[in-house]
Amino acid sequence: MAKTETEVKQVKGQKVKMTPSEAIVETLVAEGVKEVYGILGSAFMDMLDLLPTAGIRFLPVRHEQTTAHMADAYTRVTGIAGVVVGQNGPGITNMVTSVAAANQAHTPMVVISPSAGTPTVGWDGFQECNQVSVFEDITKETVRVTHVSRVADCLRTAFRIAYAERGPVLFDIPRDYFYGELEDKILEPYQYRTDSRGSGDTTQLDHAVELLKSAEYPVIISGRGTVDSDGIEEVKGIAELLTAPVAVSYMHNDAFPDNHPLAVGPIGYMGSKAAMNTLKKADVVLAIGTRLSVFGTLPCYDIDYFPKKAKIIQVDINPRNIARTHPIEVGLIADAKAASAELLKRLKEQVPNPEQKTDRLQEVTSVKEKWEEELVSLAMVDGNPINPRRALLELMKAVPEGTMISTDIGNVSSTANAYLKFNQGRKHIAALTFGNTGFAYPAALGAKLGDPNSPAVAIIGDGAWGMSLHEVSTAVEQNIPVVACVFNNNAWCAEKKNQVDYYNNRFVGADIDSPDFAEVARSMGAQGYRVDKPEDVGPVIAEAIKSNKPTVIDIQVDGTQLAPPFRKDALKMPTRHLPKYKHLDFENWGKE
Repeated sequence: MAKTETEVKQVKGQKVKMTPSEAIVETLVAEGVKEVYGILGSAFMDMLDLLPTAGIRFLPVRHEQTTAHMADAYTRVTGIAGVVVGQNGPGITNMVTSVAAANQAHTPMVVISPSAGTPTVGWDGFQECNQVSVFEDITKETVRVTHVSRVADCLRTAFRIAYAERGPVLFDIPRDYFYGELEDKILEPYQYRTDSRGSGDTTQLDHAVELLKSAEYPVIISGRGTVDSDGIEEVKGIAELLTAPVAVSYMHNDAFPDNHPLAVGPIGYMGSKAAMNTLKKADVVLAIGTRLSVFGTLPCYDIDYFPKKAKIIQVDINPRNIARTHPIEVGLIADAKAASAELLKRLKEQVPNPEQKTDRLQEVTSVKEKWEEELVSLAMVDGNPINPRRALLELMKAVPEGTMISTDIGNVSSTANAYLKFNQGRKHIAALTFGNTGFAYPAALGAKLGDPNSPAVAIIGDGAWGMSLHEVSTAVEQNIPVVACVFNNNAWCAEKKNQVDYYNNRFVGADIDSPDFAEVARSMGAQGYRVDKPEDVGPVIAEAIKSNKPTVIDIQVDGTQLAPPFRKDALKMPTRHLPKYKHLDFENWGKE
């Protein structure tokens, strides 16, 4: 087919006449965007009309909060920045929670944000809101289109910052700026952005190698950056050369293969005791692609495991994260894969015949086996009707290798940190430290769209499910075969555990009277199962995955078998001074 005049001019790099909507859509095409998530709105309808012809799928959802969770997971799976759009005013403000979550997750994303039309700004018109001010603190940048001629340029800037700073960027465009004419080039991404950081400063690399060579007990922490950069093989190489145990950072259980002999599992809340007891011994810690978050390094199981005297080598692509939470000996502002490859190369040159420390390998094997025995033992305690740990254990036995698993926030979802094991990257999609409920199911939908050939399973509590079950309609309508495993204990149990331990079993707002979620799912056109026997959990999950249909599994779990308080670091026993409340003081418990 002969090229059109426009296409010929674009190939030659000349400016062409187009509408702002065309400039936006062609920039999305150049960026490799395949899907845009949102809810139909008049503000961006001119752009929307172009998407099918451009080969971009518009994925309509039921609530705009879903959009950025889907885009977040899609990006974690594919590496391509997700794109969301909504109606000006309430459509965009509905995205605040999920955009904030993506921001703390360091996920590149572009929020196409139509705003009130320029002729009426300041008149409190219909659906008018100063969206830029709302999003300034929960994005890496807010880019405002100041003139129709700048539309493509501003969108390129949004993508440039999203990738370079690893997070969402608001692209704010007055709704009347979708119309009109402009002349511009449609550039390829390499012409306007690069986010390569290389392997880091040479002097710092030399220092890191010296520390690792001389370490008595080096331990590696592998994080999200290792996954995003596809650097797991390089981390394996360093670990094997040094016989260094490898832990994974909080809720990034896919950052190192669990079946590797040197893998010890995740640190952080409800992580692996094997990882924690190993990390305690480290004299040198190589932290690759992790910001070493405060919450993700807190004591757990009464183990204060993060070493106080170890020399830390921290590798992170963002200079803001270096030494932000823990003092370091060496900081490498670098891509995790590139830095790992360079460290491995230099170590091989300087340690050509490394000694295999068989005693350390045996030690790692021993602590892992001990921890695994404890996990199974805890899971096999009877529950009424099902011990949540048993359900998690059976889930992990049932899912095929390569399954993507998203996790929400809550008591069971957090307990899953100990049970989730992955041998490939880009498989664990967790809510992370923003900590909002309602993340896991939309995230599983986005992950499945990003990798249609891998099964997708969401682990969700019944409280969080109330915030996302409406998207079962989206899964059915768009034929996205995600399996939602709803752990139903009829309560907000993460908070209920606080009321057990800190408020003398006084339950306020904790209990939930849930419907039969399997029946609700069937009424929405999905498959629905209700499970109340532990031996049925695995077979039902396996059947649901095999069916390749949207499925909801209502798993009835014991609401009294709970993990330790989620925010033990931020809770205190209650004291009361006013006589009216004195009976609630912890010193008076049992005296009522």
